[in-house]
Amino acid sequence: MSLEPLITSIIMYTIPIFILAYILYFIRILKGPTVPDRVLAVDALAFDLVVFLIVLGIYFKSPVLPVVAVVLALWTYAFDIFIAKYLERREMGG
Repeated sequence: MSLEPLITSIIMYTIPIFILAYILYFIRILKGPTVPDRVLAVDALAFDLVVFLIVLGIYFKSPVLPVVAVVLALWTYAFDIFIAKYLERREMGG
């Protein structure tokens, strides 16, 4: 028995779960109620997108998608640091 059909079926079942999560994150981003809630929703959306890109990279056997996922994760981390600094000191920039 091959492992590939099992992995493919698991990935096919996880895609609707990711889509539902993205819809809920977008609702939280739009509704708020506070800025930290929106930032947390953007973080969760970005890190779920990282996982989804890695899953798609496994499914399509693409070496590029995990690299893009790592870049997105690093960008999201920098965004977190920038927003945290802004919320703490209320000033923009370095």
